[in-house]
Amino acid sequence: MIHKTALVSSTAEIGSGVEIGPYAVIGDTVQIGNDTTVGPHVVIEGYTRIGEQCKIFQFCSLGAVPQDLKFKDERTELIIGNNNTVREFVTINRGTPGGGGKTVLGNNNFLMAYAHVAHDCQIGDHVIIANSASLAGHIHIEDCAIIGGLVGIHQFVHIGCYAIIGGLTGVSKDVPPYMMAVGERAKLYGVNLIGLKRRGFPPDVIRELKTAYRIIFRSGLTVKKAFEKVDEENLTSAEVKHLVDFIKNSKRGVIR
Repeated sequence: MIHKTALVSSTAEIGSGVEIGPYAVIGDTVQIGNDTTVGPHVVIEGYTRIGEQCKIFQFCSLGAVPQDLKFKDERTELIIGNNNTVREFVTINRGTPGGGGKTVLGNNNFLMAYAHVAHDCQIGDHVIIANSASLAGHIHIEDCAIIGGLVGIHQFVHIGCYAIIGGLTGVSKDVPPYMMAVGERAKLYGVNLIGLKRRGFPPDVIRELKTAYRIIFRSGLTVKKAFEKVDEENLTSAEVKHLVDFIKNSKRGVIR
């Protein structure tokens, strides 16, 4: 179902059951999976691959060249998985050679109006990005994270799984998994208890994460001593291990 005013390249690959609204523009090398809906005035260009059952609302721009002065029109990609909702005026740029050449959005994500995802970002599954949040280049967001409205995230920042970032927050360092962060410059405010309970985390895992948070971020211990204390407390859940590994592997440092 392609509206008669839409401009769809003859070389674009359009799956079955796809709907393309009025005045949409679909470029030469675009691929759109089965049962995806593309709203009016959407522009999809470049080497962009969109999965099945996505809903792309009006006035979105997907796959445009990255906002990077080093970019010289190389062949790079935007890859979007299945069952994603992309609301009005969202912009997602394709990758750059210096960032691996791919911007990737996983499955079952929800991007609200005016959100921006820059080049080479890697976004997992079940992520929510609220209105007017802006992601700079090379950002990695793990599964099930929530990014609040008007949040700005610096290049190369890593956001851990199940973390939540409150609105109007500026994020310049990594946000550990399972945590809450908010502030003009992001600070940690404890474990994301409500989010974890809603996702069905067992009480014993939540207790371990709360204990690990107090040891690592509230005890005044050095990071090395805090990790030793976590071991002494026999906090053995996979979630605590992921929290510790996340901090150990952080390149920008984590917010405190």
